[in-house]
Amino acid sequence: MNFALQKTLELVLIIGIGVFLQKKVAKQDLKGVKVLILSVALPATIFVALLKIELNGTLLVYPLVALTFNLLMLLATKYFLATSLHKEEKSKKRTLMMLLPSTAPGLSCFPFIVAYLGDDTLALAALADIGNKIFVLILLYMLAMHWYRKNAVIEKQESSSAKLKGLFISLINEPINIVIVVGLLMLGFGLNLSSLPTFFQNTALSIKDLMTPLVLLFIGMAVRINRGEFKLIISMLFRRMGLAFLLSGLFAFTIPALTPAMILLLVVFPQSACSFWPFAHMSAIHSMEEKDKQPNPTFDVNFGLNILACSLPFSTLLIIGIFSFSEYFINPLILLGSGAIILVITFAPDIFKSFNFIFNREHKTSDETLKRSSNLTISKIDYEKKSLNEAKAS
Repeated sequence: MNFALQKTLELVLIIGIGVFLQKKVAKQDLKGVKVLILSVALPATIFVALLKIELNGTLLVYPLVALTFNLLMLLATKYFLATSLHKEEKSKKRTLMMLLPSTAPGLSCFPFIVAYLGDDTLALAALADIGNKIFVLILLYMLAMHWYRKNAVIEKQESSSAKLKGLFISLINEPINIVIVVGLLMLGFGLNLSSLPTFFQNTALSIKDLMTPLVLLFIGMAVRINRGEFKLIISMLFRRMGLAFLLSGLFAFTIPALTPAMILLLVVFPQSACSFWPFAHMSAIHSMEEKDKQPNPTFDVNFGLNILACSLPFSTLLIIGIFSFSEYFINPLILLGSGAIILVITFAPDIFKSFNFIFNREHKTSDETLKRSSNLTISKIDYEKKSLNEAKAS
């Protein structure tokens, strides 16, 4: 069996096992699984990933390109992709802004890059993932905390010192933040994973290996998708796909010297599934808000979980399709055309609703004007009849 297809089936099967376990696992038990992910498996994964980074000045272009894509997608989500949401659905819009710009190439992209493009291209993809890690681990966390503090200020007007103290306490209470600080300090002193004692390395690597199956099982056990949300999520994922095709096509068009393998890397990397790490930030903030009894949560965590559940199979099937028809997707014009067509199709219902609303409003206005005009005409005729009758009577 093809390695890429086999890897996809493995991941989908684990999610399927989680779905099967839904009836056997109570909702309160899921909190324990989430704590295990956020406090043990995810920090170990981040720690190992940080300490494997080897910075090289000539290769910085790859993480910079990935980070540029993340930032462009963040802006596009705010001002373009999430425009279908109602203005009052702020928590859902913030959730989309956290998840849609993020990528998880390790789960949904790297296995297929190895299968179709080889180890050399995978090494470049791993370098690009450094920029993505900076975005999802640091920048998105800072953005999430900014929204959390802004949302909290509305409910309880804290002093500046109290806000800073609360922010500092929340930072040091999170294992994720501790390992990021420790990892960056070690990198600053020129240390890496091999600098640690062997037993510590093996422990960190063993815990790291729990990350993928735990996350997939958690998604399967916790996901609850209603029909309305499913349509919205699929629409957003298609918009994300279309915009990513446009950005990849622009990069490929402006740099004609790229090899077919590099163009394919430029295409499939942005199509990776949404990252779990922004969801981890949102979950941590959700836990703090539960303690604070915040009535208006900053994020819609259940909506975010549903996005993750849909994103992984969506992206894996899409990436398999891209590699299966790679001769088409190395053409920048096809990428630009595909992206534009997908965006037009996904925005067509909203455009139709807008035109329909305008037409109905104008039609209603014209009907009301005609009705007023008719009423005035009738009143004028009645007045003339009354005057004529009065004249005859006199």
